[in-house]
Amino acid sequence: MGVDSQSVFRVFKHYVPHAVVLLALLDFLLLVTAAELAWVVRARQIDMFIDPLITRLLPLLTFAVAVQTAMIAVGVYGIDALLSLRFAAARLLVAISLGVIFMSIMFFTLPGITLWRSNSLYAMVFAYILMVLVRALFGKLLGSDGFKRRLLVLGAGPRAARIRSLAAEKGVGFIVVGHVAMNDCEPVIPTAINRIHIDNLAEHATLLNASEVVLALEERRNAMPINDLIRVKTTGVHVNELTSFLERETGRVDLDTVNPSWLIFSDGFSSGRRLSSLAKRLFDIVVSLVLLVVAAPLILIGAIFVKLESHGPAFFRQTRVGLYGQSFELIKLRSMRQDAEVNGEAVWAQKNDPRITRVGKFIRMTRIDELPQAWSVLKGDMSFVGPRPERPQFVEDLETKLNYYAERHMVKPGITGWAQINYPYGASLEDARHKLEYDLYYAKNYTPFLDVLILLQTLRVVLWPEGAR
Repeated sequence: MGVDSQSVFRVFKHYVPHAVVLLALLDFLLLVTAAELAWVVRARQIDMFIDPLITRLLPLLTFAVAVQTAMIAVGVYGIDALLSLRFAAARLLVAISLGVIFMSIMFFTLPGITLWRSNSLYAMVFAYILMVLVRALFGKLLGSDGFKRRLLVLGAGPRAARIRSLAAEKGVGFIVVGHVAMNDCEPVIPTAINRIHIDNLAEHATLLNASEVVLALEERRNAMPINDLIRVKTTGVHVNELTSFLERETGRVDLDTVNPSWLIFSDGFSSGRRLSSLAKRLFDIVVSLVLLVVAAPLILIGAIFVKLESHGPAFFRQTRVGLYGQSFELIKLRSMRQDAEVNGEAVWAQKNDPRITRVGKFIRMTRIDELPQAWSVLKGDMSFVGPRPERPQFVEDLETKLNYYAERHMVKPGITGWAQINYPYGASLEDARHKLEYDLYYAKNYTPFLDVLILLQTLRVVLWPEGAR
């Protein structure tokens, strides 16, 4: 975990904006405060002597951890929640409710480390009021320019225009304070200052109070301003190039700017480390066994309803492409008609696809159809987290149309993944391209921390299944 001059924390190779980290820390303190207030109020109601806080610190921390985990899972720290108080209030209510439900379950299994049930109710109310109030008071401040990186862009061509377009989107963590035309192309940004009119680029960056300089040249041969970049770097201003900048800001590897040398020499693609791979596999085995046992009744009920509605088997098996391009057989609950594909020809699922049955629509939206895939996880063909495995026909076609598509098979496929929680279900070449960018980001930046984040965020996708097909 590290901190740099880019106004973001890098937590186990994954970038988290300062504003989010500060808000999360404040929320944690508010949750502990709410739990303590609840304890004191309830103790006074029953005339109980109030011991020193240290004697109940574990239950207070348990409440804070449980609720904040639920907050991460339902998207309380997402862009929409940071920009809209109404959206944040709704997600906070869901998160606190889920956290308290989890605490109630823990009360019967580990009563010594949890709040009393009456305490939990009070804590829930206090926590909701405090966190909504904080967002009402400081929400605009967290999204203000004071928390954003100040960017000086070297370049005034289409690549630099990409940054300007990104800066106009809601929730971005930077503002562009200037463009410098480097004479590498015909400028498309009229406000750019030509390099020949700037005596000292490092001084120019300092005068603009820039915290980062991004290199966005169209033609780098014979145009790379080495001396300028060295001087800027030695003044303490962070220097970045476009592909790395876009990776950090968007959470994906941008296929329009990436080149082979960047993939080869950039930090990442270390998912093969023995310790993390062993931990991932152990997690997959334990959780898939538990899930298959716990979800067996739900899978059985789903299978019965599938059989009752339409002819054909309740389960369907399909060949998918897995690790290192090897094929395996995936099993799911059938959600389409038996004759969904003529002569076995692979067809993309579409929005409001008429081939999906009524039961199939429900089990897709609730992800019940995915549960039998735990068997593939147990066998080792899949993991819980990773790029979604595609059919061989799609893979053969996409590998000819999309650069680096084969690289997504360098990690084990998963039931859920970085693309699934960040991009709606896609059924076109353009959708496949966007999903590949997220898959490459995951393959490049994999850590157990990112897996945990994806698993938590999958709850948000299940609760609000906008992209399920």
